[in-house]
Amino acid sequence: MVGNMNKQQTTNNIKISNKDTEILKKHFSHCFDKSGDFDFEKFKKELSKNEIDFSKESYGMDWLGKSYARLLASDETTTLLKEDKKFNKKQENKDSQNLLIKGDNLEVLKHLSNAYYEKVKMIYIDPPYNTGSDGFVYQDDRKFTVEELSSLAGIDEEKSKRILDFTQSKSNSHSAWLSFMYPRLYIAKQLLKDDGVIFISIDDNEVAQLRLVMDKIFGEENFVRNVIWEKKYSPSNDSKVISDTHDHILVYSKNINYWEMKLLPRTEEMNKRYSNTDNDKRGKWKAGGLSAKTYSINYDYSVKTPSGKIVNPPTGSCWQVSKEKLEILIKDNRIYFGKNGDAKPQIKQFLSEVQNGMVPKSIWKYDEVGHNQTSRKELTNLFNGVFLFDNPKPTKLIKRILNITSLNNNDLILDFFAGSGTTADAVMQLNTEDGGNRKYILVQLPEKIDKKKNKTAYDFVKDELKIENPTIFEITKERLKRAGKKIIKDNKNSKKPKDLSKQDFGFKIFETTPIWEDYNFEAEEFNPQTKLFDESKLNDEDIKTLLTTWKTYDGISLVQDLKEIDLDGYKGYYFDTKLYLMDKGFKTKNLKKLLTEIDENKDFNPATVIVFGYNFESKALREIAENVKNYANKKHIDVDFITRY
Repeated sequence: MVGNMNKQQTTNNIKISNKDTEILKKHFSHCFDKSGDFDFEKFKKELSKNEIDFSKESYGMDWLGKSYARLLASDETTTLLKEDKKFNKKQENKDSQNLLIKGDNLEVLKHLSNAYYEKVKMIYIDPPYNTGSDGFVYQDDRKFTVEELSSLAGIDEEKSKRILDFTQSKSNSHSAWLSFMYPRLYIAKQLLKDDGVIFISIDDNEVAQLRLVMDKIFGEENFVRNVIWEKKYSPSNDSKVISDTHDHILVYSKNINYWEMKLLPRTEEMNKRYSNTDNDKRGKWKAGGLSAKTYSINYDYSVKTPSGKIVNPPTGSCWQVSKEKLEILIKDNRIYFGKNGDAKPQIKQFLSEVQNGMVPKSIWKYDEVGHNQTSRKELTNLFNGVFLFDNPKPTKLIKRILNITSLNNNDLILDFFAGSGTTADAVMQLNTEDGGNRKYILVQLPEKIDKKKNKTAYDFVKDELKIENPTIFEITKERLKRAGKKIIKDNKNSKKPKDLSKQDFGFKIFETTPIWEDYNFEAEEFNPQTKLFDESKLNDEDIKTLLTTWKTYDGISLVQDLKEIDLDGYKGYYFDTKLYLMDKGFKTKNLKKLLTEIDENKDFNPATVIVFGYNFESKALREIAENVKNYANKKHIDVDFITRY
């Protein structure tokens, strides 16, 4: 058996994979030099053989901080992922596939980028609108020197200094907002499936900028529509100019050739327009116009009605069908000449022949999908009359989005600006209605609640939820718990209750936590005499946090538990061909048991063994690596051995 052994400094190097580079290396490996840099001139010459011209002119956008934003999209994370084990072990949560993650969403998206790459069907976000009064300011805790930024971003030092001054100024300019949004949207695209779609709520203040940056990231060809949502049912009488009664929802597909929009279900109000006044055997129908605005002399003719009256198409128009076709339709009783038989011909449109739904319009009215007042009432009722949020989104609005996304019953929905948690509430409601099994991932920053600006929310979290330092995250968490309970209660009290035993109303919680101070493995070869990091200060919870972070980095989802493997008193963690050895105390007897398990346990097939280097002496590492690599196991598994820090 042949195996590989390598060393990885993973913890301080978690970032999104560059899949575009991987594609280039696969198909144009000869265009990379020895150091791994891409030779663009060689690439151009290669393509020019196939008569592909490179445009020398292009249309785009630029802003102060653009190069910095692009750097943030590819920069390493500064955090680890920690599980809330106590919460997740509760009966209602232990088997849940839903996620609520606490932390900066840029950090979270980077952590998710491997395990959830191209796994998300729909993204909805309601980011800061940057109105000047919504509290948005750009803040960044990353510390680059002028020289570092200049080198990493490929810009001169003068521009680097301007950018760094700007990022530390707590600005709310358009440039600041774009620098904040760009890296998050860039990574979000990587998480979408090829037939996925993203919906973004925004208002007039940043819609123009958002449209341009989305064109840059997703491509103009993947723009679907700018939906207008009527968020108010009455004008603002105190408005100094035209009253603002709408928001925008920008819709982009990952790939316009793959995304299929689902039709909206027909409403009872729509069906009421059909009747059967002549007892037609084909059932209910309604009359539709037969004239066409596009003029054709061949379709411009006179028609004799059953009463003998001669009628013509409207001036400048013609009929939609030829004279011969009209005669066929009349014989088939598909033409209606009015109650008295003397009106211009109309075609009968049968309800039974109408498509099963309707194409959504680009204007969504408040009476169809709700408005700000209904959403406030909805949330307030859920919290027993306590008013916590100014502008939550209505669940009807999110359900409209879910309904047109062509979701399969087990698709994954992501919202990384979770706010009050409306998206999760809507997903649970829709699953209850149609028996679906859709899952959600919500991300919310533990943003402190300002007691002066929102005393009601502050007091509720502190007094009712018993949280010493109230944050928005706690409201999100409580909303999800209450929403699930309300759905179960409403179903129980309904006239025709459904079986909800297989529905998932729970969720699991994870959070980002800073990488430990001084945790920085830089030596070429680990030497226990060289104390780079004091591993003795790590407790069991710290090791589990490291394990959670690594498994997600390795493509294992957060809701997938690792199986504990007993190696003669030493605990290993296994899933899908990966075995993690994290703890101290690994001895020869444990190694023997490991080799025996590989041979005899049909459900244990570790193609990769990953060990936490700080908890193993160099001698033990060599012994494990050599034995695992050289042992001729009965399954002929080619085992990779990785020492990770």
